[in-house]
Amino acid sequence: MCRKYKVNCDCAAHFCLSLVDKQGKLGIKRVKRGGENRQIKIFILLFGEDKIMHKKTLFLVLAVAMLALLLAGCGGGGENAQSADTGGKEKVFVFAQGSDPRGLDPAFVDDGESAKVMVNIYDNLVRYKPDSTEIEPALAESWESNEDKTQWTFHLRKGVKFHDGTPFNAEAVKFSIERQLPPNRTDAMPYASFVFEPVKAVEVVDEYTVKIILKEPYAPFLANMAMCMAAPIVSPTAVKKYGDDYISHPVGTGPFKFVKWERGQSIELVANKDYWDGPPKLDKLIFKFVKENSVRASELMTGSIDAMDGVDPNDVKTLEENGVIVTKNPGMNINYLAFFCNKEPFNNPKLRQAVSHAINRDAIVEHLYQGLATKANGPLPSFIPGYDKELKPYEYNPEKAKQLLAEAGYPNGLKVTLLTYTNPRPYNPVGQKLAEAIQNDLKKVGIDVEIRAYPWKEYKQVVSPVIVKEGDMMIYGWIGDNGDPDNFLTLLDSKEIAGSLNSAKYANEKVDKLLVEGRKEFDMAKRAEIYSELQQILVKDAPWVFISHATAMTAQNSSVENFNLHPTGVIYFHKVDKK
Repeated sequence: MCRKYKVNCDCAAHFCLSLVDKQGKLGIKRVKRGGENRQIKIFILLFGEDKIMHKKTLFLVLAVAMLALLLAGCGGGGENAQSADTGGKEKVFVFAQGSDPRGLDPAFVDDGESAKVMVNIYDNLVRYKPDSTEIEPALAESWESNEDKTQWTFHLRKGVKFHDGTPFNAEAVKFSIERQLPPNRTDAMPYASFVFEPVKAVEVVDEYTVKIILKEPYAPFLANMAMCMAAPIVSPTAVKKYGDDYISHPVGTGPFKFVKWERGQSIELVANKDYWDGPPKLDKLIFKFVKENSVRASELMTGSIDAMDGVDPNDVKTLEENGVIVTKNPGMNINYLAFFCNKEPFNNPKLRQAVSHAINRDAIVEHLYQGLATKANGPLPSFIPGYDKELKPYEYNPEKAKQLLAEAGYPNGLKVTLLTYTNPRPYNPVGQKLAEAIQNDLKKVGIDVEIRAYPWKEYKQVVSPVIVKEGDMMIYGWIGDNGDPDNFLTLLDSKEIAGSLNSAKYANEKVDKLLVEGRKEFDMAKRAEIYSELQQILVKDAPWVFISHATAMTAQNSSVENFNLHPTGVIYFHKVDKK
């Protein structure tokens, strides 16, 4: 049969394309060119649809793929075409992600979309090694601490300048940290308390030596100083110049300089040729924002982008069959449903337990995620120190769910509102489909779920207040920042309710106490014992339904070199190249 699609183009062209099944593989053939009007008519001829892919997905992917090819024929090939036109003199790399960043000031953001851009603009005192969360020098060449680890002295790299020409020195470090300490700290700084709560003072010893004094020993301190949120060093000159608008005009010392941000479209960076660790291989780096997974996948197959994240499990086979490299790594993440524990009805633990029993996590992992995830037994991935393999969260049991509903005072069920995001996320690459799967499961036990879905940036605003007015529970997740268990467990710290990291608005004095004990203990075996007790409390209280740990995936064109997804969920483009 034949399907017709009409799209606008800036050239006078008329194409007819055929899609044929070549022994189970897709092939695109240009049949005819001509015509005088400004429309492209695309005819897609399908043979054996059931052998190729689901019809809706097929139509969307092919329509976009063919459009990309046609636009390239009309001189609209974008940045890659520009690079080719200049004879390869300028290397332009286009990376597609699902959404705009919330912002580019590390003091005021807490999302992965922001992190992916910021790690290429800023440097920290210390950084992670390329394939792990092991610490190595960055803007600090060396460091030491006193015996009880309450004073950390950093010896800074000399001759480094911010992108605006401001010299990097101890004063700049002091400025970057103190803007996030009381009395400067505000609730709009989501990571400030998490990273800098232990900090008592910052002292400039000399131009290239800075001392950070802590209130008490804090085991995750050095790991936190390498994080892409809060800890990066910003240009004092630029922050003072732009004020509140600095969030859209970032200036760091990193391998790429910020050029412009076209909201909803792209962010452009250019190489910092004077970078202290050597100039980047790329001349220009474009972050392109494409909401739909399948559209990004199509653009990658046609060559209009060089790499992407947010790979839909359903697209993996098609991408690989078309020569795209799909990287799959164990995910340092957690995908969860959070109850708003500080208001009715889910301030009732028994009701939270009932919902937990009603959700079929095995089916979600097997069918929704195509096996490219593992079922979670708690908040920590299995390779994070402190993981407890003996934890046993509430398993799928609809009859038990109905019993607990009755015991909680809802023998006839109830109606609740579930908030979710529409964009794919690294821990949930299918986006809103997860909420719909949960909706179906809960309906079976008498819980009527209304789904309210928002684009990612708007969603973050909706779910941030201490009392979320319009919802009862929410879909959320977390990508580990530093490989330390505290980085995951802090999400259930009552102190983080106001700062929005504690999405469930959950408070438990015993949990808070154990978190403090774990942060003071430097012996990881002893910390693991503390965290095991803490996780047992969380499993019983059920502020979250622990759903899954997603396989971390990116996809890239075969011409791309040194492209690696870091365990923290970001990509450092400093050494990335393209043939």
